Amino acid sequence: MGRFARSWALVKASVAVLQANPRLLVFPLLAAVCALLVSASFLAPLALGGALVDRVDDGQRPWWMAPVVFAFYLIQYFVIFFFNAALVGAARIRLDGGNPTVRDGFAIAASRWRQILGYALIAATVGMILRAIEERADFIGRWISALLGVTWTMTTFLVVPVLVSGNVGPIDAVRQSAELLKRTWGENLAGNIGIGLVFGVVLAGWLLLSAGLVGVAVNAHSVVAIVIAVAVGVVGLLILSLTQSALQGVYAAALHRYAQTGDAGIGFERAWLADAFKLKA
Repeated sequence: MGRFARSWALVKASVAVLQANPRLLVFPLLAAVCALLVSASFLAPLALGGALVDRVDDGQRPWWMAPVVFAFYLIQYFVIFFFNAALVGAARIRLDGGNPTVRDGFAIAASRWRQILGYALIAATVGMILRAIEERADFIGRWISALLGVTWTMTTFLVVPVLVSGNVGPIDAVRQSAELLKRTWGENLAGNIGIGLVFGVVLAGWLLLSAGLVGVAVNAHSVVAIVIAVAVGVVGLLILSLTQSALQGVYAAALHRYAQTGDAGIGFERAWLADAFKLKA
């Protein structure tokens, strides 16, 4: 309960930062839109050509499928990391006491596009390796792939803030992220898990409420009411998803700032982070 209380305090502090600058929601929104466009640009031609289901005689995918998948990973990761860098950059300005604009965030991300592309290349390579492990070893492969994926996610948790705040390359950014995680928080990511837990509870409640609204609309035999109920549910889910993404970006910026200076910035009490992330002996 004490850990949950600290996590809730961190969530409230992140919410306060987001409320002070709601423009930060623009970045995850545009990231989602661009990610969908990238997916459609790859999946639509493949689906129309039957490449998703066609196999060659030996049961393997066509030779060109691997480079296409790699290109998809690379572009998709670049889009995600670019908008995340814009979000983290704008959040860092806010934590430093400024009042960032959307243009400020994009300017920061644009100034780091080469490093972001390099990191996307690394992430795409790791993604292809994990995909290969998962496909070649059945259940054990999926378990190993999932474990390695979680480890990679934890290790690279602070890569984007490192890229945003310093003039370092992608390899050094991954190394610094791993060092910061090991030195400052060890295996305990209670704050980030707390954000996920809080939003998981809120999401479950919203799904139940949305299902209830749809049920009432169905019983009323009103097509208009059903459409409205479904639309309200979808919009609510979208808002929750965007808010969670924005909060995680603010939180990542605060964690990195805390690791660098011992102070997470405006709206974050140092004791909260010191308690939530125990220093390793």
